[in-house]
Amino acid sequence: MSVAAIILAAGRGTRAGGDQPKQWQVLAGRRVIDWTLDTFRAMPGIDHIVVVLHAEDLALFPPAEGVSVTTGGASRDASVRCGLEALAGQGFARVLIHDVARACTPRKVIADVLAALDVAQAAAPGLAMTDALWRGQDSLVTDTAPRDGLYRAQTPQGFHFDALLAAHRAHAGGAADDVEVARAAGIGVVITPGHADNLKITTPADFARAERILKGQDKAMDIRLGNGYDVHRFGPGEYVTLCGVEVPHGRGLVGHSDADVGMHAVTDALYGALALGDIGRHFPPSDPQWKGAASEIFLRHAAGLVLENGFQISNIDCTLVCEYPKIGPHAAAMQAQMAAIMGIDPARVSVKATTSERLGFTGREEGIAAIATAALVKP
Repeated sequence: MSVAAIILAAGRGTRAGGDQPKQWQVLAGRRVIDWTLDTFRAMPGIDHIVVVLHAEDLALFPPAEGVSVTTGGASRDASVRCGLEALAGQGFARVLIHDVARACTPRKVIADVLAALDVAQAAAPGLAMTDALWRGQDSLVTDTAPRDGLYRAQTPQGFHFDALLAAHRAHAGGAADDVEVARAAGIGVVITPGHADNLKITTPADFARAERILKGQDKAMDIRLGNGYDVHRFGPGEYVTLCGVEVPHGRGLVGHSDADVGMHAVTDALYGALALGDIGRHFPPSDPQWKGAASEIFLRHAAGLVLENGFQISNIDCTLVCEYPKIGPHAAAMQAQMAAIMGIDPARVSVKATTSERLGFTGREEGIAAIATAALVKP
């Protein structure tokens, strides 16, 4: 079901200070509007974005693929109406309304609103009030107010498109947000979880806080994935070494080192996640010192580079492809062995096996293949 997002960026934001509206000011090396737009562009399920701008700012943000521009009105609700009218008749079933000054919105906040629209006409994120509330005048507390049932409203606020457009067309104007417009039209609004990081940049001090949040998000999102693939053919021998475990078998595996096909695939997955090539780059087969070497040397080296580059191994998944030997009885020992070499919990290492239904070289029992995936995170 098609979804559009309207980003409100027509305000002047004078309380934020600076010589231009806050959406055009630099935050953590980029404009506020750029941070906000990138978050929505990256969200699955959002098909189109409309940016509502002040007429004087049209030259500052040219339309791009999947993003169109329209001019706003004299108030917030008037600007929303402009965005809705720009989308009318294009077949959008749902719409999100978001303040451009919320440049730190976590993706889960957006995802929760979208999910709520599957069962509700409207949804908006909110944070329950936890502080005591006062009324004041002339810098003095004049009264207290109960906080029970009070929420701090956030965006994006989501709606079924036709219902919100009709509500805006019928509204007299002057609404604080789209929830007020929707409720005036009899539309029920579900509260979804807000987030403390989803602040609206309003004052100069908010820029410093937003920059800290964005830097923290960048750090948390530094995730790397790598894959590895290896093959070794059968030869003479009485056992095969797989993922560091000697498994009895009527034949061995042939290779320059100990031919541990599983450990080689995992090692290459770690190198790949770091964009540092493969085993052959670090341990050339042309170098005689690696003849018959234990593959744990390679895996330990790759795991060391993970730490040197500031990452941690989140998890490893290795699949061995063969008809025989049977891997299941040895999988737990393989997990424990590789986990010990990499210095991680065995619960973060998966070793499993599959056959190729007697097809191909593995099906003809000419050798064993292995596929591995590694996930790295920078804490």
